[in-house]
Amino acid sequence: MVEECIYETDNKSLSIILSKNVFKPTGTSRELIKATVNNIEKPGKLLDLGCGSGFVGLALYLNGKLIPPLYASDLNEDSVNLLKKNALRNNFKCIVNKGSIFDPWQNEKFDYIVNDISGISDEIAPISPWFKETSCMAGKDGTELVVKALEKSPQYLNNGGKFFFPVLSFSNANKIISFAKSIYSKVELLSHKEWIVPDELKKNMEILKSLKLSGYIDYKEKFGLMIWYTDIYVAYKPLRETI
Repeated sequence: MVEECIYETDNKSLSIILSKNVFKPTGTSRELIKATVNNIEKPGKLLDLGCGSGFVGLALYLNGKLIPPLYASDLNEDSVNLLKKNALRNNFKCIVNKGSIFDPWQNEKFDYIVNDISGISDEIAPISPWFKETSCMAGKDGTELVVKALEKSPQYLNNGGKFFFPVLSFSNANKIISFAKSIYSKVELLSHKEWIVPDELKKNMEILKSLKLSGYIDYKEKFGLMIWYTDIYVAYKPLRETI
């Protein structure tokens, strides 16, 4: 039986095939789509960075938020192949490349970059329900890949371009936002979504407590529940000019 994920909007629907070797869409994926859709007023050239199955980029395509083709890349070759299949399945035009962060896009610039690269602590990933068959490689504080993407992103944006990115409290959120503000003059919070900590993680409370005490992650207790969050940000107007 083929596992699928459905996204629906305005009487249109997107159906994508999933794979055990490719990161599966989560609530954060849907929050990223919603916030980006609400913030993009005019379609433009769009890059889905860390595309996975293609769920985020193809949903933005469905919403008319990009000028075809969709550009997308991932370090995982299985992800690249799966996105190509999902694009063909939905009759969407895509240019998909394999590579780390911006390596596949050396001669390209975009109006919008949507960052969906892993952003949680390496110690959280293997005990979570999200990284069963896929890797994370974001560092102990979950910031390594997001910070690299933020640092390099201005040179891949057209004038007036925007960089969208999620920040999860299972990473050092303050570090990521502080770094973003050192690169861009405008860093705006688009949405905030709270979630109940999954049972898989609650079984490993000593790890969570240690990471929180060290400032690597954050969570809180609310109404007797353990809560973590996803924030979606947009960054624009780089502080330094790019060539």
